[in-house]
Amino acid sequence: MTALKPLIAIDLGTSNSLVSVFENGQARIIENVYGTKLTPSAIALDEQGQMLIGQAALELRSSGREVLTSFKRLMGTAKRLKLGQQDFSATELSALILGSLKQDAEQVLQCEIDEAVISVPAYFNDIQRQATIAAAELAGLKVSRLINEPTAAALAYGLGQTDDSCFLIFDLGGGTFDVSIVELFDGVIEVRASAGDNYLGGDDFVQLLIKQFWKQHAHVFNFTESTIPHDIEIALKARAQHTLHVLSKESQTQLTFKWDGKEASLDISQHDLTNWAESLLMRLRRPLERALRDARILPQQVDQIIMVGGATRIPAVRKLVTKLFGRFPSTSIQPDEAIVRGAAIQAGLKAKDQTLKEVVLTDVCPFSLGIAVGSDDQFSPILERNIVIPASRVNTYTAMNKGQREIFVKIYQGEHRLCSENIFLGELTVALPANDECLSIDVRFSYNPNGVLDVDVHIPATGENLQKVVVNHQSTMSKEQVEKARKQLQDLKIHPRENLVNKSLLLRAERLYSEHTGDLRLQIGERTQHFHQILNQQDDRQIREVRQYFEKFLNEIEDLKLFDEY
Repeated sequence: MTALKPLIAIDLGTSNSLVSVFENGQARIIENVYGTKLTPSAIALDEQGQMLIGQAALELRSSGREVLTSFKRLMGTAKRLKLGQQDFSATELSALILGSLKQDAEQVLQCEIDEAVISVPAYFNDIQRQATIAAAELAGLKVSRLINEPTAAALAYGLGQTDDSCFLIFDLGGGTFDVSIVELFDGVIEVRASAGDNYLGGDDFVQLLIKQFWKQHAHVFNFTESTIPHDIEIALKARAQHTLHVLSKESQTQLTFKWDGKEASLDISQHDLTNWAESLLMRLRRPLERALRDARILPQQVDQIIMVGGATRIPAVRKLVTKLFGRFPSTSIQPDEAIVRGAAIQAGLKAKDQTLKEVVLTDVCPFSLGIAVGSDDQFSPILERNIVIPASRVNTYTAMNKGQREIFVKIYQGEHRLCSENIFLGELTVALPANDECLSIDVRFSYNPNGVLDVDVHIPATGENLQKVVVNHQSTMSKEQVEKARKQLQDLKIHPRENLVNKSLLLRAERLYSEHTGDLRLQIGERTQHFHQILNQQDDRQIREVRQYFEKFLNEIEDLKLFDEY
């Protein structure tokens, strides 16, 4: 009898991604080749033209070399990002991250893996979900289930609960924001309402720091405030991200940036960041208020506020939530890990793991779906936002003119009364028979737990049925395009996994060498040269031994630098 392949769970994040598996009655987060749980969602090319994925890619930022990050925000769009002589879609870049996580899981679990539960922002539209499924396919993974990120977090927190309770899941990651109201009763986890913003996250707070620094110090680097060169912006982003992390623990810090022999510093306090971020904090409030309103729940009726996503560590964000609800949020699970742990539980439930008691999980469609009607751009919802899924509804529409021979069914997602203000998902042309009256059609929308929309049109006059799985032909991939992209990705020179840690350490050492002077720079140079010599001898045991000391040395240099900043 062949052993079943494990079903893995993946949190494909804007800033960081994680992979886990449900085994021995609990979620186990799988460490990557660096021995860490978080894999940065970052891709770059080294000087040999090899693709670097994860931490090694991030090490190139301080040099101003092109490093692709935050591409999750572009999922489902036609935009392509350039890296070296090639350009990539967000789907293809996400496939590289998924492939790296798959490889890490296969290495640790010592078996081949071909199926995964993948988390997505609750507010991802149909096109973005289809793009995520396509990315998984390119990485050699079948998507068993797409699970909304707040729903996954609810599973991670709610599974051990015995009392009925009401959660508010506040999920602020690197690039997206979701909020969900979830109720737990009698073994049922029910999502009551979801709201969010796909273009709001920790990246926006980083951009604030970059903007403020450049506003005050552009002249130091001989540029105007309105112009920030791309290579400088990449390097400055690395320093701003580090500064944001420090401000999550310290009341104040200093953003110091060196470039081309010039240096400038900006003192920043938590109070400064809160003032600069006023508009971002206001944008966080709106989805909160909408979710509470849609769930018909008052703030005082929420039993627990659960904060997930790395950006929830920003003090201004925590203070906002504490002030709005009059109590401190729950953080019993690491914010970075809650989603992937919940996704692993979903994988365990899907695989019918014997250690899990049956949990009934209901989710909602977080946005309204409908079609254009009339000649004045009016939006007619068929599925209203926050309807429990799977959901299926049918509306009847009548031709505007007698004898009309076709009806265009244009499909939209959104909450505005005008279609032009909503997101266009696709269209169907419905041919009508010869007639001298105003014929009608029945349009049925069916929305499944993976967040994919099926549209069925029935023509009563002929009995004919038309069906469409909604895709946007400009931004999703046909089977031929998937095959072509898969071949292109396979042909890429990807840095060997087994050497990635060594490469990352060398890039880190080069970064630290460029940031220091004097004796410290001399020491870094000597240690780096020695490590190069050991690598050239190709003795695995010796490489592992020396690498341990080299990494410890680099950590001590980083700690010295951090101490100076405090």
